[in-house]
Amino acid sequence: MNTRNATIVGAVVLLLAAGGLGWILLGQASAPAADEAAPAQAAPADAASATVAPADAAPAAVARREPLPVPPVPPRVAEGARYEQCLAMVPDDPRGAVSFAEGWTDGGEGATHCRAMAEVSLGNVETGAKLLERIAADSHVAPAARAAVYGQAAQAWLMAGNAANAFRAGTAALALTPDDADMLVDRAVAAGSLNRFEDAQDDLTHALDVDPHRAETLVLRASAWRHLGQLDLAQDDIDRALTIDPDNAEALLERGILRERRNDWDGARSDWEQAIALAPDSATADLAEQNLALLEAGPASK
Repeated sequence: MNTRNATIVGAVVLLLAAGGLGWILLGQASAPAADEAAPAQAAPADAASATVAPADAAPAAVARREPLPVPPVPPRVAEGARYEQCLAMVPDDPRGAVSFAEGWTDGGEGATHCRAMAEVSLGNVETGAKLLERIAADSHVAPAARAAVYGQAAQAWLMAGNAANAFRAGTAALALTPDDADMLVDRAVAAGSLNRFEDAQDDLTHALDVDPHRAETLVLRASAWRHLGQLDLAQDDIDRALTIDPDNAEALLERGILRERRNDWDGARSDWEQAIALAPDSATADLAEQNLALLEAGPASK
């Protein structure tokens, strides 16, 4: 996974912890019908839904308030030592970067871009997202750089829980660089958050046409297929993802849901336990633990 992809995944996990993008890994599984021979079981928790688990059963990661990630190598919209100095401050001293950018009165797009990145790092994601979209729309830099800034805006809007704005920013980015696999994944995440799973599947398929060996993209598409009721296609993608990366905790989380949908309770439990072991103290582990609790509670948890 390249550095930008790692940032995307980090942002997505934080959104999952905050209850924003549960469609990616988790989704309400259909419980067996009352007249089926198999005993009724609780559906896996959906991080985006308050109807599956009690209102006070939010993942523990919410309370941790982990810092929001920022891209390690931002696209350049300006040149010069002051621009580089300001960007270098963003990861470790975002408040200092904001002050630096605000005091750099003739910094133009460079100062605004640095401030936007710092605002995202501080958790002021709506402010950062607005600034990033404004830069991307008004800048005269090369199309690829503008697209990358639109991509940053899309990620920031996702962090802010505004999937509609993220989808808009992603669409603007893809108008400039239509075969950008990273941006296709970002827009798919936004589409799924809007319950537009056909659109999500289309973007993820395009991304896999560009780069077919990305396990995280296969996991996302598996989840989109599941929401579209295409369990066999979802299973195919999860199998491919785990062939590429056998220790992918998110893939195991999704495979557990698919197994639960097929009444394979033991298989689901095994996958969720393995996901916890591979990614302890993470949002993925929190969600797997919630699903295990619902699985053990059975019909009474509904």
